[in-house]
Amino acid sequence: MSLEFLSADAIAELAQQYGYWAVFLGILLENVGLPIPGETVTLAGGFLAGSDQLNYWLVLSDAILGAAIGGNIGYWLGRWGGWPLLTGVGQVFRIQERQLLALKQQFSENAPKAVFLGRFIALLRVFASPLAGIAEMPYPQFFFYNTLGATAWAAVMVTLAYFAGHVVPLEQLVSYAGKFGLLTLVIIAAWIAVPLWLESRKAKAELAEAAPESGSEPKE
Repeated sequence: MSLEFLSADAIAELAQQYGYWAVFLGILLENVGLPIPGETVTLAGGFLAGSDQLNYWLVLSDAILGAAIGGNIGYWLGRWGGWPLLTGVGQVFRIQERQLLALKQQFSENAPKAVFLGRFIALLRVFASPLAGIAEMPYPQFFFYNTLGATAWAAVMVTLAYFAGHVVPLEQLVSYAGKFGLLTLVIIAAWIAVPLWLESRKAKAELAEAAPESGSEPKE
């Protein structure tokens, strides 16, 4: 996820100036649940490693550690206080608690996939760990998939930027990664929203059918 007021060149300059700390803190804060452009910083780190301005293995290690540690912090934040916050946000947007419980249950059933694959999806990378905590995903299971996902994601992003940086400008590389993440997000959102919408329609239809029956008087 990238912030609109920070261009790829500006983020590359930050990565160049602060080096490995920029990569580590950028992806850590994003995985905690903050809208920090962690993916862009990681791509910038790999890009700079490809031009021999940073060390590839140190960038990769920072990205893995930042993603894994940030995911753990996000998990415990969600576990300790995420549900009251989520229900409060639901009230603001008029989302019933029943629907939130259904969403929580659906996430619980797919938590390992969400934690692992969420690394590669815009926004879900930010919220997957707190949602895992809210859904009370067993911590040993979360730790395994969070670490596995962090390693796979960092390896793909850093290596992609390392090699593609020789032929593709950083800004274009970031654009491609962002479009892929958004496309995947739309697919996931539809996969979650459509069943909830169908369930809501079914519930309204059942209420509509039950209303005339409850209001009718018995014939003598």
